[in-house]
Amino acid sequence: MTERIAVIGLGYVGLPVAVAFGKIFPATIAFDISERRINELRDGVDRTGEVDATELKESSIVFTTNRKMLKGATFFVVAVPTPIDINRAPDLAPLKLASELVGEVVSKGAVVVFESTVYPGVTEDFCGPIIEQISGLRHPHDFALGYS
Repeated sequence: MTERIAVIGLGYVGLPVAVAFGKIFPATIAFDISERRINELRDGVDRTGEVDATELKESSIVFTTNRKMLKGATFFVVAVPTPIDINRAPDLAPLKLASELVGEVVSKGAVVVFESTVYPGVTEDFCGPIIEQISGLRHPHDFALGYS
C-alpha cells in the first residue's frame, strides 16, 4: 500500500511536519483553513520562520484549503492549536473542527495522529468519538489513533 500523507494545520508545528513528510512522500497534502496562509506558502513565504523559502518552493507538497483533497489519505497528522481561555482551560474547538474534518474524509485502515498540547485522554475520549460519529468507522477496528 502506498502511503498518502495529510497534515492538517500549518502553523509552527504542522508546517515543518508537512515539509519533513514531503521529502519522503511525494504529494503530501498540507491543509489549512486559512486561504491567506496557503497562498503565502505556495509563494514560498513562511511567516512563522520555521521553514525556509527554498525548502517550500522545492517541496512536492500540495498546499490546499480544499477538504476534498484529504480524501484517500492513509496517514493524518492533526496539528491545530489548543488555545486556553481566561480560566486557563483548554479550548478544544479547533480540535473538534479538525476531528469533524477527519471524520468526513477518513477511510478504513487510516492512522490519525494528533499533535496538540492537550490533557491525557483527549485523543481517545474526545477526538476519536467525533471521527467515529461522522465517518461511521470504529476505532480501533477501522482506523488507528495516535498522539504525540
